[in-house]
Order: sequence, then structure tokens, then C-alpha cells
Amino acid sequence: MTLLTERPHSPGSSSADVELIGLAKRYGGTVAVDNLSLTVPAGEFVALLGPSGCGKSTTLRILAGLEQPDQGQVRLSGTDVTGVPAHRRDIHTVFQSYALFPHLNVADNIAFPLRQRGVPRAEIRSRVADALALVHLPAVGNQAVAGLSGGQQQRIALARAIVDRPGVLLLDEPLSALDRGLRQAMQVELRLLQQDLGITTVLVTHDQEEALSLADRIVIMADGKVEQLGTAEQVYDHPASLFVARFVGEQNEISGDSDGQGRVDHPAVMVAADRTIEAGPAIALIRPEHVRVSDDIAGAAGVNSIDGIVRGVSIAGISSAVLVHCRGLNLLARIPRDGRTLPRVGDQIRCSWDPAHVRMFPTPGGES
Repeated sequence: MTLLTERPHSPGSSSADVELIGLAKRYGGTVAVDNLSLTVPAGEFVALLGPSGCGKSTTLRILAGLEQPDQGQVRLSGTDVTGVPAHRRDIHTVFQSYALFPHLNVADNIAFPLRQRGVPRAEIRSRVADALALVHLPAVGNQAVAGLSGGQQQRIALARAIVDRPGVLLLDEPLSALDRGLRQAMQVELRLLQQDLGITTVLVTHDQEEALSLADRIVIMADGKVEQLGTAEQVYDHPASLFVARFVGEQNEISGDSDGQGRVDHPAVMVAADRTIEAGPAIALIRPEHVRVSDDIAGAAGVNSIDGIVRGVSIAGISSAVLVHCRGLNLLARIPRDGRTLPRVGDQIRCSWDPAHVRMFPTPGGES
């Protein structure tokens, strides 16, 4: 699922390793970050993904130096920077709000961190021009930032963040204010830019599509802890917990009793997987894209198959969504729009799936 994976990393000389070691942060009685540890090698793109309140933004602010942890360490390329203020860390942050200076033109906004460091004027002009070229806005240096579109302003914020090639680039939901089409285009631009620069990048987002598309690895967070760390394929196809499976992507859930042999028995259907969990109350999950639909309903349905009536059909971009009511279960199937004939509302069809595409988890305490 990761975009453009054929382009290898080329970490620049200034790219830094990031180590977060046993971080904890509390606000009163609320635990925001709970003993979190994470290592990001130089040049890697990592996304912190999770629902609101999971601790991802607090973790990013601790890394940036905008918050101090109650315990734990932040290390950059092996150096402990936990007590170092934000302006002295080799880190730049791009925020959702862009945070551009309205009284400065585009070039002066980008040049700001260079002027703060006392870089000579001639070098500033050259590096600003290079940064504008990298974000594909070479001709807007003399324009007022207020006259730029949202997408252009976000590119200027990125240019300002990379103009002095920091060791680490932090992105705090930088694309969430953009409309869907522009956001998707900017995701591609951002990934290409990160790969070209080879800069260590940490993204905070609640948008799972954005994380799956951009990051080399994804950190799924809940209640201030890491639920799972892995590639897009790992967290999507092999979720480590029921929380991860529910949070990343869509799923059909079938509750029943596990027999300890890889089957979950529901009154309407027997679900079989190619792996086992312990006996007891369990939930079987099947992604909608793994549900096959067929109008061939000859013979009785068996394991991993059930007959039902189509209750809804809708177009959803590159796929069609088919909602099927099956003896008390509502199943969602996503069918590629590749020219095949779609079922119609009221049709009787059979839904089926393979054991390899079933994930099973014990039912959490108290959940029906």
C-alpha cells in the first residue's frame, strides 16, 4: 500500500536517528503517553496513527521539544536531547495551520530560519530558490502568502521546514485542512520530496489512508501506548489486536464461539480461519474486499459461505459496495469496478471468503 516504494532511501548526511525511550507524560490524572519507546532509523518515514486522545500529538511535541516528558529520554543520533529546548534541536515542524508570517512575502517566510542562524545573504537567496524548486513553486518568492491557495501555503511551510536541511522533519497533520483531491496530490508530492531529501520524517495523522500511503512504517497508538508497529501491509493484513483490526480499514464482524481449532460458530454461519485462537467467545473479521458474491446459490451454503438478499449497491470510486442481509447478519462486499456485472437490490446471492482472509480475536470482556 505504500506509495512509490521502488524509490530507495537516500539519507542525507544531516538525517538523524530518532530514539524515544520509555516516554511518559501525564496531565493531571490523565495519562497521555505511557512508557512509549520507538526507534526511527535515519531517512525513514514513520507515521503515528490513532484516534483522538491516543497520545500521538503529545509524542510529537515531546520529540520536537515543545513538551517535556515526565520520564524517559529523547535521543537524536545517539545524543540525549531530552532537556534541550526546541530551537536548539536539529528538528523542524510543519503544522496543520501552516504558521506562516502574514507580513512577510514567500521568500522571506522561507528564509526566516536561515536568518535566525546568521547565514550570509547570498547563500540565503540560493537556498530559498532551491527550496522553492523542490516544492514546485519557483516563481512565487515575491508574492504575499495571503494570496496563495491552501495547497500553495502548505508547500511554502514545507519549503521553510526543509530549507536548512534539518536532521528530522515533523509533520503534525499538515494536510488535514486541504480538500480530498488536493490532499491526495500533496501526499504524493510529500512522499517524493521526503525520498529525494532522504530526511528522517515523523508524521502525526488520524487519517489511516494517509498513513498507509505515505509511511515506511506505521505506529498504531491507543491510550498512550504502541498497539502495533509495522509496514502498511503488516498492520492492514496482519493486525496484532482487535483494536488495530477495527481501526485500520473496514471489516465485517461475526461474533460466536471459538472451538480452539480455528473455527467460530455463529448461528447463521460457521467461519473458519487458517490459524487458531483459544476456545471461548470470539470475533471473526473479514475485510469487504475479501468477500466474494455469486448468484450461483445451487446447493446448501457451507463453511465460510452464506446466502442473503442484496439490500444496497453503491459506487465508491474504484470499487462498488454491496450490502447483503444474511439471516440476521449484514455483510459488506467491495467489488472492483472492472466491468463485471453487479448484483441488484433484491437479488438473492451467496457470500463466501477464504480461510486465509479471516482474522480471529477473543471477545473483549463484557462485549457481546
